Amino acid sequence: MVEAGGNGSSAPPPATPYEKALAALSSLITKRSRADKSNKGDRFDLLFDYLKILELEEPIAQMKIIHVAGTKGKGSTCTFTESILRHCGFRTGLFTSPHLIDVRERFRLDGVDINEEKFLAYFWWCFERLEEKATDDIPMPTYFRFLALLAFKIFAEEQVDVAILEVGLGGRFDATNVVQAPVVCGISSLGYDHMEILGNTLGAIAGEKAGIFKSRVPALTVPQPDEAMRVLEEKASRLDVPLQLVRPLDPNMLNGLKLGLEGEHQYVNAGLAIALSSTWLQRTGHLEYPEHSTSLPEQYIKGLTAKVSLQGRAQIVPDRFINSESPEDLVFYLDGAHSPESMEICARWFSHSVQPPVTSRSSHDWVQRHPIETVRKNSEQILLFNCMSVRDPQLLLPNLMKTCASHGVYFKKALFVPNTSVNHKVGSHSLPPTDSQVDLSWQFTLQKVWENLMMGNKGGDDNSAGTVREELTDDKEIAVKSCENSAVFPSLPSAIQWLRDSVRQSKSVRFQVLVTGSLHLVGDVLRFIKK
Repeated sequence: MVEAGGNGSSAPPPATPYEKALAALSSLITKRSRADKSNKGDRFDLLFDYLKILELEEPIAQMKIIHVAGTKGKGSTCTFTESILRHCGFRTGLFTSPHLIDVRERFRLDGVDINEEKFLAYFWWCFERLEEKATDDIPMPTYFRFLALLAFKIFAEEQVDVAILEVGLGGRFDATNVVQAPVVCGISSLGYDHMEILGNTLGAIAGEKAGIFKSRVPALTVPQPDEAMRVLEEKASRLDVPLQLVRPLDPNMLNGLKLGLEGEHQYVNAGLAIALSSTWLQRTGHLEYPEHSTSLPEQYIKGLTAKVSLQGRAQIVPDRFINSESPEDLVFYLDGAHSPESMEICARWFSHSVQPPVTSRSSHDWVQRHPIETVRKNSEQILLFNCMSVRDPQLLLPNLMKTCASHGVYFKKALFVPNTSVNHKVGSHSLPPTDSQVDLSWQFTLQKVWENLMMGNKGGDDNSAGTVREELTDDKEIAVKSCENSAVFPSLPSAIQWLRDSVRQSKSVRFQVLVTGSLHLVGDVLRFIKK
């Protein structure tokens, strides 16, 4: 079919109603970076004008909310909390960020992403009213603020019993902080992240996170660095907030079952989720769930051990498109770690995942889970990495390399790629630029850091490690800048194609690919290998 104009080009397919909504949502993204002025409190008061326009003031006041901030683990904590309360029989609403593939991932009702029909109805109800009332003084809300307002609308209309809100960034000026009277607040593990917005010290960061504290509303937190804990205690004292320290969950309380999310660090998040759930139940008058010290109610155990969905965090996905005898020949280990502390946790998880356990029984279980032909093959660990340019790779990459090495895991090669998705558009319609248009200067910087680390590990004697050479991939003749221990690819598809070709060409090797450094990158990989 040719357009009537006769220029020989095919007409693009008409946009679906969902694509039209995503295009409208994209129009609210004011900058190409996540951290804009709204994160620093720029006209925070506008949010209350938006609530009036959307008639959400009273519904939010009636909502029984759990509000969670933190640097690491807040998404996992919220996910565990939602699962516990759902298994206790309550209708749950969960708002998290970011999404990895579909924006509807951010809004869950009873543990399931909101369906497209409901999303569209609530989206346009909010968007059209805000657009109709928009003025120079009260402009349209920015992207994340709109999403938070949409979450409140969804949860109010769906009449959830409990709304669990994960802070997007910081706390004090986050859009979720329009909540004036939550039932309970939580602060997950704190560390260095988004310092260009939140401050350069743990104390400053803790102060921003503690901005969600409300007068006399209980707050719970996990063990924190001393500097951060002092600030949390000071903020709590000032607002007469009862602040409680929560210890990690004892694995023995799960009656031999495993948590629904992978990683030793999840016991910290699970402990906080248990305490948040218990406090919510007590403060909302559900006294049928007594205090527990040595055992957990059955519903809690079911909630913690159920298969929960939190994409891009300690997620293992075999590649189904390599036409190999075994899908285990190319496996992606996905974790969106992007701070020094979370990078170390990610490295421990990856190391434990790719190596057989030490004990004979667990070794037997590990072999049972892996086909015998896979066990016999040589495993090579590959790093697929990118991070935002505001982050310091000198803090991220050494932590990753050293922690893996301490567990006997060494990367055969590191691949550096730009993100495929563009963060000023939402949805599949936001096509990436072609390879020739991509600025790879940041990826070359990352490669240089990695090569210097590798040279340091070899004592700096191997001068050839830093020598760059040009290679051509066999399939598409795309230039790849490659060093001895690393390569920069112009796109994610070209890197994955190289991985697939390498696996096909070698019958004796399987690749275990750690994808980390950026949730955007993790989302791109998931989108690419699942499509």
